Amino acid sequence: MDGNYYMIHDYLIFIGVFAIFFFLTIGIYLFSQNQRLKIKNTRLFETNKLIEQKLNEVQLEHIGTKLNPHLFKNILNSVQSHAYHTYMSLDKLANVLDYILYESNNKFVSPKEELSFALSLIEINKIKINPLFDFRIKSKIDKSDAVFEEKIFAPLLSVDLIENAFKHTDFLASDSFISISLELEGGVFLMKVSNKASLKNVLHKDHSGFGSQSLDQRLDLIYNDFYTLQKNSKNGIFTAELTINLGEFYDKMRYS
Repeated sequence: MDGNYYMIHDYLIFIGVFAIFFFLTIGIYLFSQNQRLKIKNTRLFETNKLIEQKLNEVQLEHIGTKLNPHLFKNILNSVQSHAYHTYMSLDKLANVLDYILYESNNKFVSPKEELSFALSLIEINKIKINPLFDFRIKSKIDKSDAVFEEKIFAPLLSVDLIENAFKHTDFLASDSFISISLELEGGVFLMKVSNKASLKNVLHKDHSGFGSQSLDQRLDLIYNDFYTLQKNSKNGIFTAELTINLGEFYDKMRYS
């Protein structure tokens, strides 16, 4: 009787140990499988992110190939239209061409470089207009801003708004004007452009050129939730206001 009792007791202990070992083995196996799945999902996520990034870069490069020839043509037309401003024009043109040829190939430039380019581009376009024309430019740049010299600004973003203002202004109207404001303060870039639109261009606004579409695409691809672009037309006056929170975008770039 005692022998049978000890045999049953030993058997139950064996079953218990086996059960513990079995469930422990299953647990370790399931845990390892779960870890493998996590690693696989992480790799898939990183791969998808890399593919998405490459697609965005391809789109941006495609946009750039369209943008640069268009910009060259407009700049050269401006210089040729007023020969008596040749020296000043060529000086500004040299700065603009250097920027387009060497800096625009970079994914990002500094606000300092883009603002310098924008001001040169404005000066080149100004030679096309009468000296008495109502042209207003305001520049409020905080050069001590933390992002002023950081590589966080997509090159040539300012082109579209500047070019459109000069292209679509009614220079013959007595109340015609162009107003351009550039600001950088507290990590926030603000560009506001207003102009008296010509009637012809207002009637044909649905057939506007590539620039406006390219600007919207680039802003969406690069800055996503860190920008706003507002456009409105009232009483023949067109206004576009672009705001980019470069400070928050810079923080995202540093910590992502």
